[in-house]
Amino acid sequence: MPVLLDSLLKTAGTVILGKDHQIRLAVCCLLARGHLLIEDVPGVGKTVLSHTLANLLGLKYQRIQFTSDLLPADIVGSSIYDGRNHSFRFQPGPIFHQMILADEINRSTPKAQSALLEAMEERQVTVEGETRPLPEPFFVIATQNPNTQIGTFPLPESQLDRFLMRIELGYPDSLSERALLKGEDRGTLLEQLNPCLDESQLHDLMERAKRVHVADALIDYVQALIRYSRESGSYLAGLSPRAGLALLHAAKAWAFIDRRESVLPEDVQAVLPAVAGHRLHPVEAVLNAARDCVTPLLTQVPIP
Repeated sequence: MPVLLDSLLKTAGTVILGKDHQIRLAVCCLLARGHLLIEDVPGVGKTVLSHTLANLLGLKYQRIQFTSDLLPADIVGSSIYDGRNHSFRFQPGPIFHQMILADEINRSTPKAQSALLEAMEERQVTVEGETRPLPEPFFVIATQNPNTQIGTFPLPESQLDRFLMRIELGYPDSLSERALLKGEDRGTLLEQLNPCLDESQLHDLMERAKRVHVADALIDYVQALIRYSRESGSYLAGLSPRAGLALLHAAKAWAFIDRRESVLPEDVQAVLPAVAGHRLHPVEAVLNAARDCVTPLLTQVPIP
């Protein structure tokens, strides 16, 4: 199974050049059964990375373009009248797929964004009083542009907290950008991608990542990080219990990718910016990047 993971990471790296760390974080997020938010300026490969992961994981996926006129019914579905049977029939929306690519999620109104709340947390949707389960596994990979850009609606904290990780791609380095400019079109490369995993193999990998051992001393470290975020006065609000679970699940998946059977403090530190960066709001507004935001946690909380 680790060979499959190596193939997945290597193949994704042939499409998204020079972003091995971000690709690994994205795969780690999915192995931890979490949803992924990719935030950056337009044109750096957010949507391409989403399509790459969807193709390589071999899941049934649907891309939803979020716009200002999108309605919740456009996402979850609605009942339509069937003239032949003289009755209403539920027409499922695009959310009834194993993977949803929510493109530019913050260009839709909060009303449309709210259609994902129940789906992301409970993996089900309630429409017209009836609850319908979503496929298993179910992932949301969303992209968003910086909130300083025109036509964006900030995601509320309750929506942000549903994403296990938020990552940024950034501009490529000089060599990667040169290879991109001289290489094949990304759309053509996406069409040529074959799945590296099937559904049963992905499920097995997720189960194995879930069983990675966590020592009591590691739990103490995670609790110390959570306690510092709440009591230090550096943040407007500290990390929630759900954030603590997310940090632990992500660290286990990171250790699993490294082919280790136990979580190390370094695993927690590796995923901390992506897991906690969008959940913490520092008192000092100048600390806005994910890495800067969690720097006090990384430097002030001792490793046991």
